[in-house]
Amino acid sequence: MADRCEIAQATLSRIISGDRPAKMSEIILIADATGVSVAQLTGTSDIPQRVQYAARSTNGSSMEAMRNKLLQFVDLNDYLDDQGI
Repeated sequence: MADRCEIAQATLSRIISGDRPAKMSEIILIADATGVSVAQLTGTSDIPQRVQYAARSTNGSSMEAMRNKLLQFVDLNDYLDDQGI
């Protein structure tokens, strides 16, 4: 996991155990490595319950991977709206 996140093993261990709060940059790396959005990782998102979609899988993409990317984009859109951007 530490290799996928590009975070030192000791640092990741302290974050997971709660001994050290994660920096936003680390949260972003962990979310990307695990395939979820920052809001999903931190438990602050209701986007998965709000999003309905229809898609067709192509080029070997799985439907779950496509759904996760869509949720990340919607989550980013909500974040930017909240920031007034």
